[in-house]
Amino acid sequence: MKYKELADNIFKQGKDKFEDMEVYVEKTKTIEIAVFNGEIDKYNISDTEGLSLRGINENKMGYSYTEKVDESSIDMLIEEAYENGKHIDALEKEIIFSGSDRYEEVDNFNKELQETPLEDKIEFTKALEKEALSLDSRIVAVNYCMYNEVEYSNYLINTKGLNLEDSRNLAYAFVMVVAKEGEDTKTGMSYVVSKDFKDFDYKKLAKEAVDEALSLLGAKPVKSKEYPVVFRNDVFANILGAFQSVFYAENVQKGLSLLKDKIDEPIATKKFTLVDDPFVEGGFNTSPFDGEGTATYCKKIIDEGMLKTYLYNWKTALKDGVESTGNGHRNSYKSSISTSTTNLYVEKGDKSLEEILKTIDQGVMIIDVQGLHSGLNPVSGDYSLPAHGYEIENGKIKRPINQITIAGNFFETLMDIEEVGNDFKFGMNGVGSPSIKIKKLAVSGE
Repeated sequence: MKYKELADNIFKQGKDKFEDMEVYVEKTKTIEIAVFNGEIDKYNISDTEGLSLRGINENKMGYSYTEKVDESSIDMLIEEAYENGKHIDALEKEIIFSGSDRYEEVDNFNKELQETPLEDKIEFTKALEKEALSLDSRIVAVNYCMYNEVEYSNYLINTKGLNLEDSRNLAYAFVMVVAKEGEDTKTGMSYVVSKDFKDFDYKKLAKEAVDEALSLLGAKPVKSKEYPVVFRNDVFANILGAFQSVFYAENVQKGLSLLKDKIDEPIATKKFTLVDDPFVEGGFNTSPFDGEGTATYCKKIIDEGMLKTYLYNWKTALKDGVESTGNGHRNSYKSSISTSTTNLYVEKGDKSLEEILKTIDQGVMIIDVQGLHSGLNPVSGDYSLPAHGYEIENGKIKRPINQITIAGNFFETLMDIEEVGNDFKFGMNGVGSPSIKIKKLAVSGE
């Protein structure tokens, strides 16, 4: 394996400057297809490769990286990592990890997806747009119609004998349609994420987007007050994803999370269990090891309402005198080690969405929120988000609503969960959830 030879050469040449070293290599191939008005609007295949070096000298960790993954980069990598390390003032100890006792064997790569002809993927994308436009005369445009696929391989080799590799692939398709009736226009969307091309059903996807757009025609705001609220599965997944950093030990240690000193205390209702599982079926971020080479494992962050753990990389774990939870993360070969979840999801309950709606006399169902990057504060937990969805009356959807804003606090919302549905789905952000009913939430409308 060429990366092992290259790493060994780096280690040989860098041994006078570093006590320990680690080489991380990342290879990515992406396919992007977009269709507009029956024609291919975007078609892009790209391959990228990059290598990063981490080295420890006198307890200081230096970093460097290159896109030129060959022998010609060795001197530059060593010199830059050495110089970077010299100028670090951080007092926290960092380590090059020697490896876990065992790693799960996972088959992350679906060869069938890779071998499915490109023509089939293009045809699927064209058929998706055509189908969406044909379903109803009120569908006047398809704003977005795209298929993306990514193949990702990473290799981690260090001077402590660690030599790991992992490959995975995944595809996703997204369609957004515009419905028009008189002067009223509404959009509807649908998506699918899978590593199995058989899951890409253009008829189902088109129908979901069209049904949603049509269902929102004639939407008006509701009266401003507190309502019981049902978040559709993908919406709750998106909100949860926007707040997931509150569980990172790094933020707890810096005072940027209200969960400090809350381990083994209730922070949600008993019906709520939150899991970080690197091996769950359908998960986007399945991997046997994290960005530092630590074996990943399934853990309940919240178990029946009780906070059980923070998420650690080695730097934050050493600070708290605990083990890493296998949540060391690299955004790419260019970035330093941070923290992230693997496959984060809410355990599903036993009620269908219809059964949950039946528990509400007068309320609101939210099917989309905007402003997740600007309308919330992970430190305080406060959020205020423009939204749309449906008014619920006597246990049934009565009419579409728009131009409303929902406002609350994430930590209070977790305590106000009354029902957890069984309609589990992973959101586009890789976080999964079923539909969730909240006891009450402030809704601003008319």
